[in-house]
Amino acid sequence: MGEMTSEGASLSAGIDLSQFYQVFFEEASENLDNMEQLLLNLNVETADDEELNAIFRCAHSIKGGAATFGFGDVAELTHQMETLLDKLRRHELKATSPMVDTLLQSGDALRAQLGRHQGSGADAVDTSDLLNSIRGFVEGESMEDFSAPPPAPAPAPKASAPAPSPAPAAKGADKPGVRELELQVGPLTDMSLTDNLVDLFKEITDLGTIEPLDGGVPADGIRRFKVLTSSTDSDLLDLFTFHVAREQVKLLPYGPGFGFHDGAPGSPPAAKEEADPGYGFFDNAPGIPAGSAASNELKVQAEAPKPAVVAPSAARAEARPAAAGMEQSTLRVSIEKVDQLINLVGELVITQAMLAQNSRDLAPGLYQQLASGLADLERNTRDLQESVMSIRMIPMSVVFNRFPRMLRDLAAKLGKKVELVTQGEATELDKSLVEKITDPLTHLVRNSCDHGIEQPADRVAKGKPEHGTITLVASHQGGSIVIEVRDDGNGLNRNKLIKKAREKGIDAPDTMTDSEVWNLIFAPGFSTADQVTDVSGRGVGMDVVKKNITSLGGTVEIDSAEGYGMKVSVRLPLTLAIMDGMSVGVGDEVYILPLSSVVESFQVQADTIKTVAGSGRVVEVRDEYMPVIGLETIFNVPRFDFEHVSTIMVVVEAEGGRVALLVDELLGQQQVVVKNLEANYRKVTDVSGATIMGDGRVALILDVGSLVRRSRQ
Repeated sequence: MGEMTSEGASLSAGIDLSQFYQVFFEEASENLDNMEQLLLNLNVETADDEELNAIFRCAHSIKGGAATFGFGDVAELTHQMETLLDKLRRHELKATSPMVDTLLQSGDALRAQLGRHQGSGADAVDTSDLLNSIRGFVEGESMEDFSAPPPAPAPAPKASAPAPSPAPAAKGADKPGVRELELQVGPLTDMSLTDNLVDLFKEITDLGTIEPLDGGVPADGIRRFKVLTSSTDSDLLDLFTFHVAREQVKLLPYGPGFGFHDGAPGSPPAAKEEADPGYGFFDNAPGIPAGSAASNELKVQAEAPKPAVVAPSAARAEARPAAAGMEQSTLRVSIEKVDQLINLVGELVITQAMLAQNSRDLAPGLYQQLASGLADLERNTRDLQESVMSIRMIPMSVVFNRFPRMLRDLAAKLGKKVELVTQGEATELDKSLVEKITDPLTHLVRNSCDHGIEQPADRVAKGKPEHGTITLVASHQGGSIVIEVRDDGNGLNRNKLIKKAREKGIDAPDTMTDSEVWNLIFAPGFSTADQVTDVSGRGVGMDVVKKNITSLGGTVEIDSAEGYGMKVSVRLPLTLAIMDGMSVGVGDEVYILPLSSVVESFQVQADTIKTVAGSGRVVEVRDEYMPVIGLETIFNVPRFDFEHVSTIMVVVEAEGGRVALLVDELLGQQQVVVKNLEANYRKVTDVSGATIMGDGRVALILDVGSLVRRSRQ
């Protein structure tokens, strides 16, 4: 039905709907995320109307868009979800945990369906079991809805609950059968709109039949039609409102006489408009607010034969201003445009640095105005750079929001009780980092739940609360962001780790400090799980976590207290696009070292460098020997002053190891715009990127992790 509707509408209107697909997919994704959060926070014992209404609106929004664009599988599943949610919010059914589980699984299925429509290449999703489960919840609890005869006009609602919708509409929505409706369209100034509507209706053969009730000459600008159909109200409205505003369309039960309007022959007096009939949030209710927060429309009114006279809902009154506010405060922009903007600002920063460098040789007295302008340019460029970088920054809540659902499923599988606490969700991180940090954090949270948190009985025996707590904390510290994953579980067992390390052939003397012992779990293939499960225990994980975080220029630290819990701290740079670097000179070349990796620098005499047979050169720094790497040798730097001997060492640290780099001179510290060398040229060993210096030369940014690995080999 949804596919026919959209196809007919598209043909009639002459509009290519595919241009709106991306907006629909983005809004549907936001609605699914919102619905999942609301379901996870829903207490089935004390679920209130507003929570259930909010969940219903999410499903309703997705269904409306899916029906319009012809995604029939999405519309079918969301329609069934709507039916169940409608009964929950009208208090015809009592919410239960299995219902919430089924709705969450339906959300997952919808994501997969939408992904397939976006071109993910995945197979079609079989939702028959989900649909049967939802129908079972609907029918198993309230079979009287299907067998009862059409009741008398609905009683006035209680103060605490919304009024139930009229019998014909409810019957048609839950169990479609052929029924008669009156369709009113108007008031209209252009009557040809309704002619288009009738033609379109007739083209779509499975909708039913339509015939005018007013001979085509309405007295009050409202056209009236008799519709014989087996389609649901919402499917009909999706078609009608493609041509005219939703406020101008009404679906009414068909009764005796000419039509349900003032002075119509045989019209019952109760059908006359009384006060504003808008009240509840149930399907087809007068005054139902828009399903999408970004929409300024109100959903179409479908009035009962005798609407109850009540005050308009507060939510209805607030619907327009809230929606308008959201429209004005956000703007959807593709990430490519933002990346392009950042790239251009990077070029501006480089040009400004070049101008600043060239102006140093000018006499300040002669070029005072120029110097003043350049100082303003430097300040404005820095402000612009910070402002543009902030566009790419997104809050950590985007990452944290995925964990409540994951933990709920994982705790149920493991038979544990776990609560998630998040702090600092507003802390912002660069979008490119957020995408790459999500998987490592997911592994750390799963580890805490699987290895850290004990079974409820074990926790009670230890005097702990039955529910374990996993805490996610994000905060800014200096130029970095620190993300902590804490749990109040078992903590790490020092002796068990040392024993396991020795079994793996790892050197683990008893004199190791606690932090060194904790770091053993980052060894490849290392696992403390007693048995392999589908959750963990294969020994792939923590080493990959550390590798991924290190590749982003970050570090991982572990702190633990046996019996009380553990904490994993991940420290990351705020952005990958611009970094603080130390520039060093080797011959005529300039290289950039990430400042976060630099430990210290010092001057050495050539005779303090020792040569060790088979493993190259080493230097002693405060009772510690570390490998020496000559950048001149690695990069084959041409040198014309053959007598020169490099005497400056820069100690850098990465991946748990340190090396001393031999350079000619230290040029200073500066912010550099990182350019992707692989995209612009090709991948170069030991180089992570490039930048353009103030004098226009290209300087390579060194991959410190690669240099440390080279020294180990």
